Amino acid sequence: MIAATYAALTLVTMLFLGSLAWGPVQFRVSEAVCVLALFTADAVPGLALGCVIANLANIALSGTGMLGMLDVVFGGLATLVGAWLTWRLRARLTLALLGPVLANALIVPAYLPLLLRGVGFYTIPFTSIALDGAYPAMYLFGLVATALGEAVVMYVLGLPLARALRRTPLPGKLKDDAATRA
Repeated sequence: MIAATYAALTLVTMLFLGSLAWGPVQFRVSEAVCVLALFTADAVPGLALGCVIANLANIALSGTGMLGMLDVVFGGLATLVGAWLTWRLRARLTLALLGPVLANALIVPAYLPLLLRGVGFYTIPFTSIALDGAYPAMYLFGLVATALGEAVVMYVLGLPLARALRRTPLPGKLKDDAATRA
């Protein structure tokens, strides 16, 4: 269910907000559901799988071809690491939400220049700096842009979602389910 929710929210973002679910500057609304990792470790693989599914769908929808597999593998890894950090730091809510911000900010810009050139970007977005030979500048741009977009999603959408979910029976049910399986 978590994977399906993440994937569906990503695709809805793409439909209604255009390229804001992918690309050099992104506000992937689905990342807000990474707060589910605050309540159960079972959310961690579900969130990563949802990211993989969404990025596979993006290959078909955007025509990125095999270059899109970079996003499938490393975007999925970023979500896995971010959700795992959220789970590990769950005792401190505002710190836990930094997990996805840091993971995405460090991992996504590492492959972003290759992906961007593959889909027709030849300069760093919003600049005239050519991507050829400008990997450090592109990484820095990607780090800042990805961190800002992710922070907005996690703290403007994710934080209120986490607080709202804490007031529901969901956290108790998730703990009961985990105890039943153990």
